Amino acid sequence: MSVYDGIMKGLNEALEHAEGNRELRTNMLYIEPVREYKAEEIKKIRNDLGMTQAFFARFMGVSPKTIEAWEAGRNMPDGPARRILSMIQADPMLPERYNIIAR
Repeated sequence: MSVYDGIMKGLNEALEHAEGNRELRTNMLYIEPVREYKAEEIKKIRNDLGMTQAFFARFMGVSPKTIEAWEAGRNMPDGPARRILSMIQADPMLPERYNIIAR
């Protein structure tokens, strides 16, 4: 299908919907908002995993200084790091399950 044909198809579908002759398909997905973490929560997650700051930094893909700053409250993790923290908090076995670390 050419770009023109694709655009025309979409416009015709929109027109049919506007006229009440077509129902649109929608995906009703819910995405849990990325939460923020306090310094002590980050330290607890790390300690619960039994990791040093240096090891946790390697796991998270950041420098040890970054972990130190997070745990001191000087900096906060960005969105992707916060998502990983929430996933680990929900499933502490995640790093091992996905062969990210081996004990």
